Amino acid sequence: MKTLLALALVFSFAGSAHAAKSCTDQPKDKWMTEADFKKKVEAEGYKINKFKTPGTCYEIYGTDKDGKKVEIYFNPVDGSIVKKY
Repeated sequence: MKTLLALALVFSFAGSAHAAKSCTDQPKDKWMTEADFKKKVEAEGYKINKFKTPGTCYEIYGTDKDGKKVEIYFNPVDGSIVKKY
């Protein structure tokens, strides 16, 4: 029984790692457009395979300029990186 409880706790914390992130408190009318954001990120050498808007972030799954896989959360106002995996 203790093992099941421990596993439940582990999985509850693991799930929260993928919960929507908070990257800005600015309203959406202050955010870069998705098109402008994508141009900026691609100009920095990223290739976007998947683009998402979880919570108050722009998120990409793709590769960096060296071809390494990345998952990155960006501040949608200025395009700065908030969290990178």
